[in-house]
Amino acid sequence: MYNVTVYYYLVSIVGNVGAYFDALTYQSEQQIPIGTIVKVPTGKKESIGVVINQVNKPDFECKNISQIVIEPPLPKHLLHIHDWLTEYYAAKSGIVWQTILPGRIATKPRQSFKPTPQPKRTKLLLNPAQTQAVEQIRQYSDGTILLHGITGSGKTEIYKTIADDAIDSGKSVILLVPEISLTTQLVDQFTSRFDNVIVTHSGMTPSQRNAAWRHALSADKPVIVIGPRSALFTPVHNLGLIIIDECHEPTYKQDTAPRYHANAAASIIAKQTGARLILGSATPAITDYYLAKHFNRPIITIDRLARDDAIKPDIQIVDISKRDNFTTASRLFSTKLLNAMHQAIDDKRQILLFHNRRGTAGLAMCDDCGWTATCPTCVIPLTLHGDKHQLVCHVCGYHEKPPVSCPDCQQPQIKYRGIGTKQIEAEVTKLFPRARVARFDGDTIRGQGVHDLFEQLRDGEIDIIIGTQTIAKGLDLPKLAVVGIVQADAGLALPDFAANERTFQLVAQACGRVGRHDSPTTAIIQSYRPDEPAVKYGATQDYLGFYNNEIAIRQNGLFPPFAYLLRISCAYKTERGAITAISKLTKTIRQNYGQTDIRLLGPAPAFYERLNGLYRWQITIRSPKRTTLTDIIGNIPNGNWQIEIDPVSLL
Repeated sequence: MYNVTVYYYLVSIVGNVGAYFDALTYQSEQQIPIGTIVKVPTGKKESIGVVINQVNKPDFECKNISQIVIEPPLPKHLLHIHDWLTEYYAAKSGIVWQTILPGRIATKPRQSFKPTPQPKRTKLLLNPAQTQAVEQIRQYSDGTILLHGITGSGKTEIYKTIADDAIDSGKSVILLVPEISLTTQLVDQFTSRFDNVIVTHSGMTPSQRNAAWRHALSADKPVIVIGPRSALFTPVHNLGLIIIDECHEPTYKQDTAPRYHANAAASIIAKQTGARLILGSATPAITDYYLAKHFNRPIITIDRLARDDAIKPDIQIVDISKRDNFTTASRLFSTKLLNAMHQAIDDKRQILLFHNRRGTAGLAMCDDCGWTATCPTCVIPLTLHGDKHQLVCHVCGYHEKPPVSCPDCQQPQIKYRGIGTKQIEAEVTKLFPRARVARFDGDTIRGQGVHDLFEQLRDGEIDIIIGTQTIAKGLDLPKLAVVGIVQADAGLALPDFAANERTFQLVAQACGRVGRHDSPTTAIIQSYRPDEPAVKYGATQDYLGFYNNEIAIRQNGLFPPFAYLLRISCAYKTERGAITAISKLTKTIRQNYGQTDIRLLGPAPAFYERLNGLYRWQITIRSPKRTTLTDIIGNIPNGNWQIEIDPVSLL
């Protein structure tokens, strides 16, 4: 009889399969490398797991590992980032694995990954400012570098040059973009220069993403991965460079568990692999800029445009509280903006109109009694969508026909207030009936997004571009003549510590779409509050002016980067239930942590007090010690709690 060698492994289970365990011990008659993805029995079903350690024979009977799902094993840095995310964000291990690994991982994709063809790599031509930035970056073989370059300074050329360095030294590259709409331009530029470029994003089918993921795992030469936040966890080997483009964007913060921030996770991966991390932005997050200064991390500034022949735009701020700035032709567009739009159309050039609210009007109310149309489940104002003749809730999707008369007083005095992108589109169509118009916002149908129509936008086949945040960043359109910001201060009234910063970034980024080429351009910023620092500094793209103003406000109010934040909210069917639960938790936290340095705000209704028929109440805790907040998280009892540490917004 032969002696069979049995090996024992600790397997970390993927998903939420048990309340009391994250990893289980299994046995196998074959040696399995650490990091291998396997299938194991859990109760009456089988689950996917990751082998995280080899252990001695335990004093209990073990089940067999059913099968190896994928070979080779995951790179070591993905095992490390799993552990870090679990601890740093006080998250469940299995949920973190679901974030790191692609869906349907056990299913072999129907199609194989098709690598990009071998392009000819010629020497990149950089201007003196770009060359200096590259040389500065090359002085740092690893660590985090903040690349602060104004819009139009040519950061992409710098990315390609540093990626060249990495590929030539046998290292792989990960390039993150904030959303799909910005992927197309970068993919075009990188695939024309590099082979073995892997693109991954939510617009692809699960099978396509799975195939790309498997290709990266098994690749025997350096690859370049391009995609949004989740692309950071692509299993590349020998990682040498991570680039996060537009690193200030809030989309780099995941809004579901484990609620990680890609910037923070990337810095851990870079440290683990010895890679270089480049955070690129014209408007870096206040916290990122402060921390770079505080810890003496390199900040590389480019304050000149990539093209020597680029003509600076004519930037004007219009006070729209003064009616003499308008004519009877339009109540949305000031005289200056309207004149600039007519000139652009006459010159056969493009117009970009930015407004950060979709729909036709933001509020339906009765002029007689003050009744307001609200969602019956979320109790927030419904938005009029004139094209569909519907009042729509932008949170849960509820919709109804607009009333002819007031449901309360029966008077026919329903008025629609506020501006939305659909209303702007209707006004533009009326004023410029022959213009080719495209609107990009949250209501844009599949296949009609910026990334789908990018070639038409670039080639000038669309005359007037209307949209929300998607169009305010990243786009480089050679035929663009006018940028109009319809109401620049729209976000300043929000009860959020980041409201000023977000407004500044959007204004600066929108204005940065013009002034990149050798043709005259104009940016018209309409605002009810033209002297607000966010509007004033955003219009001139004066980052340091805004930073110095805002950092003083943050320090005085004890908000990031001078404190860490923890938001805890609950949701119940009755308001009384929500208030009772949050009040009880608040009392417990005050009793247990009252002698520490925490500051507790609330309890109070959440910004969206009712969502999907549930009442939501919350507390916000501030502390200079993050460990205090993670300790609080560890002591929150089970229940209807939603917990977020390091929120980028309190809305």
